[in-house]
Amino acid sequence: MPKPVHPRASALLPLLLFLLIFLGSGIYYSLSGTDFAFYQIKAPVAILPAIILGLLLAKPSYRENLQTFIDGIGDRNIITMALVFLLAGAFSSVTKAIGGVDATVNMGLSVLPPSLILPGLFVIAAFISTAMGTSMGTIGALVPIALGFAEATGLSIPLAVGAVIGGAMAGDNLSIISDTTIAATRTQGVGMRDKFRLNLIIALPAMLLTLAVLFVVGDAHGAAAVEAYNPWLVLPYLSVLVLALCGLDVMIVLMTGIILSGVTGMLVKPDYALASYGNDIYQGFAGMLEITILSMLIGGLSAIMKQEGGLDWLRERIQALTSRSAGRRSGETGIAGLVSLTNLFVANNTVAIIISGSVAKDLADHYQVDPRRSASLLDIFSCVIQGLIPYGAQILLAGSLAALSPMLLISQVHYCWLLGLMAVLAIAFGLPRLKPTTPAA
Repeated sequence: MPKPVHPRASALLPLLLFLLIFLGSGIYYSLSGTDFAFYQIKAPVAILPAIILGLLLAKPSYRENLQTFIDGIGDRNIITMALVFLLAGAFSSVTKAIGGVDATVNMGLSVLPPSLILPGLFVIAAFISTAMGTSMGTIGALVPIALGFAEATGLSIPLAVGAVIGGAMAGDNLSIISDTTIAATRTQGVGMRDKFRLNLIIALPAMLLTLAVLFVVGDAHGAAAVEAYNPWLVLPYLSVLVLALCGLDVMIVLMTGIILSGVTGMLVKPDYALASYGNDIYQGFAGMLEITILSMLIGGLSAIMKQEGGLDWLRERIQALTSRSAGRRSGETGIAGLVSLTNLFVANNTVAIIISGSVAKDLADHYQVDPRRSASLLDIFSCVIQGLIPYGAQILLAGSLAALSPMLLISQVHYCWLLGLMAVLAIAFGLPRLKPTTPAA
């Protein structure tokens, strides 16, 4: 592979073209009144012109550039992420098909007194999202329930929906099997359990403050009916959560969850056969196809941009902006700003982490930032931005299900605002203090 050239801004043009196509199309369809405007042109399609531009702009020959692109796609971290994405999709698909989502929701709701409906919705959403590793699935399952509670008890609908979104983003940020955690830990070279522990220390105060806020603003006067549920269907979620927290490899955890879900479904539901099980696994694979393909293509494009000095130029610019107070705080501020800005453009927290990951790793190395902190900050700030932008998938989905304007929901997602505040304080005061550790491979 050719040696990298001097840092130059022009090497970033392919990424800017991708953002221009993706963001520009979203603005166009939004102005046209199209639902889910920022998802009309899929990101894996929007990136194709950027790849072509990257191959043409790079200095070596076309064949050498193409080989660099293929090597980037085949990077160990990219392939690992792709495999975990597929397994996570299969687990979510199977557990949803056997009724695990409904059972988990109803189990939680059955123990909620009226005064704790909003805090309860937040906790249930956080638990399900942590176990499932997906905020979208959680929002899709819980927003209809939140609407029912709000209508039955007189609660504010935006508040109820905002509690669900906040809880879903909390779980997405903390979950060991979420794609954001996978991307953040792999790009920074740390263990998922180590990132989880640090992440939880920063997020826990935000969660407690959110519960306090929701308890104060909630004003329920009644209770809604809860459907009967089979507690055995909750077992796959609990097992995955426990195994993941025990430190087992994420692939083993997910494979165990998929097998346990299938067996539970066939034992509990007479009409759930082996053929249905296999089809649900495949549907889970299909549901993760977009992010898997995009991760691979971005890996290839990033390899070209890195070879041409684009990522070095970006790192130098960020370093220059923080050079007045060079040190840990400057590096962490640069990492937080980088992933936040990227997420504003791509409206996808996983993609933002993938795009920012290698530059964040360089910044962490340069400013001697513990990789556990860089992984946590990548995940935290990407989830904060993702949970607040009105054109993000989470708020769009919740707004659509609840027939609410996405702009109305932004101020109601209390958790994301408080998590951002806690993360800023963590950067400012260097908390929590960490003991040195050997980064995971």
